[in-house]
Amino acid sequence: MNRIIQDKEILSVGELSERSGVAISAIHFYESKGLLRSTRNSGNQRRFNRRELRVLGYIKVAQKIGLSLEEIKYAFKSIVNKERPTVNDWKKLGKSWDEVLTKKMKLIEKMKSQLGYCIGCGCLSLKDCPLRNEGDFLAAEGSGPRLLLDDD
Repeated sequence: MNRIIQDKEILSVGELSERSGVAISAIHFYESKGLLRSTRNSGNQRRFNRRELRVLGYIKVAQKIGLSLEEIKYAFKSIVNKERPTVNDWKKLGKSWDEVLTKKMKLIEKMKSQLGYCIGCGCLSLKDCPLRNEGDFLAAEGSGPRLLLDDD
């Protein structure tokens, strides 16, 4: 590969930050968590393949919709060791998030429909709570919003 093409493929952490809109500290954090890969040049400076721009894009969007770093890392396992991910690799990534996103959308819809009602949190402060959670019986099942977090 000639030097000009190679230089466009390899980015410093500053260039990666500027092009992705992600702070340098966040890039270092994601790298420490195994979400991003870098190499070191002869001066021991981090260098990132351009591919990491797409990875950062997925991380930003995934976090924005509420995926945890663990969920993101798990999804990337299918492509993390490949130097040049293919279109199919990115499709696999999307498929791996499909189930997670579907569950999150169901929870969002459930919460949206229950916002004005008892959610089983144990507060017993809403007029509806004594009817749906009389005597706080849901407390025996654990803490938190039991009516929203059940798995049915």
